[in-house]
Amino acid sequence: MELNDKGKKPLALNIVSSKVQHKGFGAGSIDLSNVSGIIIDGDEVYLDDGTLHAKSKIEKGIKFSPNKDDVPNGRKCWIVWIAIDRGAEGASYGGAAACEMLIDTEARRGWKILADHVNRMDKAMKRHFLLDVLDDEEKAGLKAFLIGHNPEWWERSDSALKEALS
Repeated sequence: MELNDKGKKPLALNIVSSKVQHKGFGAGSIDLSNVSGIIIDGDEVYLDDGTLHAKSKIEKGIKFSPNKDDVPNGRKCWIVWIAIDRGAEGASYGGAAACEMLIDTEARRGWKILADHVNRMDKAMKRHFLLDVLDDEEKAGLKAFLIGHNPEWWERSDSALKEALS
């Protein structure tokens, strides 16, 4: 196990282990071990393990409303759900879907539609690419992040992802 400068394990995208066989309680439930959330906040793109529990860095301390009008000064942020595939050649980015949020850090208010986040995470897990809602700069930032995180995974990824981010 590698440790970063602060003595903590560095963030990494989760990968499903083929050795895990779930039985008993929870069998048949959704397996989130192959899904990670990437935050796009302006020019900043980063992996945040807290996204799966709505406790990412930008979501902490924010009271969310389903009404956009409640967040008039919110900045647009995205959670991009990334599903990882594991094949004979190795891992790849198997699915991706972007979900919009508005965050007003100063007022501690935010907007998101939880059902949309859940549905888009499901689409990413089912190997769909829903990234057309991102603008060109956001797509370029996400592409650079994915390539930088693991160039081999990018190379093995479906052409649909590469086209969606080009």
